[in-house]
Amino acid sequence: MIHYILQVVAFQLLFLVAYDLFLKKETFHNLNRWYLLGTPIASFILPLISVSSIREQIPTAYVVELPAVIIGDVTSANGLANTFASGYLDLFLFWKIGAAIALCLFIIKLVKLFKLRSQGVVSKMDGFQLVELHNSTTAFSFLKTIYLGSNISEVQKESILLHELEHVKGNHSLDLLYFEIIKIIFWFNPLSYTYQSRMRTLQEFIADEKVITIQSKSQYYQSLLSQVFGTENISFINTFFNHSLIKKRIIMLQKSKSKNIVQLKYLVLIPLVFGMLIYTSCSGQSSEEGYNTANFGSESNSEIIQNIDRLTESIAKNGGLTAEEERALAAFTVLTSPQGVDHPDFDSDNEFLEIPFGVIEKVPTYPGCSGTNEELKSCIQKNIMSFVVKNYNVDVAPKELSGLQQIYVQFKIDAQGQVSNVKARAPHSSLKEEAIRVVSSLPTMQAGEQSGKKVSVLYSLPINFKIEE
Repeated sequence: MIHYILQVVAFQLLFLVAYDLFLKKETFHNLNRWYLLGTPIASFILPLISVSSIREQIPTAYVVELPAVIIGDVTSANGLANTFASGYLDLFLFWKIGAAIALCLFIIKLVKLFKLRSQGVVSKMDGFQLVELHNSTTAFSFLKTIYLGSNISEVQKESILLHELEHVKGNHSLDLLYFEIIKIIFWFNPLSYTYQSRMRTLQEFIADEKVITIQSKSQYYQSLLSQVFGTENISFINTFFNHSLIKKRIIMLQKSKSKNIVQLKYLVLIPLVFGMLIYTSCSGQSSEEGYNTANFGSESNSEIIQNIDRLTESIAKNGGLTAEEERALAAFTVLTSPQGVDHPDFDSDNEFLEIPFGVIEKVPTYPGCSGTNEELKSCIQKNIMSFVVKNYNVDVAPKELSGLQQIYVQFKIDAQGQVSNVKARAPHSSLKEEAIRVVSSLPTMQAGEQSGKKVSVLYSLPINFKIEE
């Protein structure tokens, strides 16, 4: 669930960046309106889509990785699962509290609005209701109702009514209520508020554009600048005057109509959405074809490194890497690797010392293992897992630690069959040192081979156990 939420936020950010860079300064206001309404929904849906034709471009042989080691019996494993379930329940409770607060704030705004309506004089007009507020300079609309302060001059009321009537006709309040619902559900996501702000600005542009077809621009400018109207601090109403918007509205009114060819900018959605589909399709593969035993969340922590490994394997499968490509890939690995975890090294001739596990012609062989390449892969996995379970001393954990402990180890079996370059990440240094000790003590193996030469192979290994409180 957390991974899904992060993807939603990331996709919304990409959509908003595309909007700010390419679209918001254009005069295709109605198209921009549909963009702002549609992309949040697309952000919710895209993480749930996994296109098999895209996923199949990455052969399943490249997804081989060491399963997570679970230290303890079946009861302990169930305890780990229960720990995660408990954690998710706590997060769900936290979300419910936040959503309840957001809902209460929304209700308070509605009550404030209805109270304001009850204090005014309501008149039925053609297609809308007009509420006159005594001793006020307020001017805004909500749904089919326009609110006007009695202290606004009759001359200014003409421009305001024309403007607010466009909000009423366009059902603009429904757009803002739509974002209010998103804000209640995703109250923790600041981009929900950004989306609503962009929509409010856009709606002012739409209404202004309609009004100047009825009223002269000069007269409308004077109406905008002549008086500062009061506004209610309610996020889902359309206010006629807003300090932060007035300058933008005037600038937009002065802009020439965008040429039709500029609509090609909307084609930026094609590579953007396709890139998202590639990500969701490929990242979903590891969850479908993942570990033989429960990985208890380790997948998300090592997913970036695994994707880099798969990319390396794919490139190597199709013709190898140039020296420049190797250096670039290594630099990217350094930037994205978890702290304390090693990355592929290079020798003095800029050649890979590690060969991807899915591409290597003959994988390293654990003592006593035999058979085909696939059988050797399975055998080394089982033996390494068994070795770690047998030799890892959970008693090294300090007394202050309790609950689920997750350790991530990376190592390589070098060209001599020795385990080397062992790195680990753990919640405490004692657990990290013990993981390095155990993995470093793995027996000497028969090195992997590629094109008749002994080569090194890089491995990653999650280790999970629970400390009873």
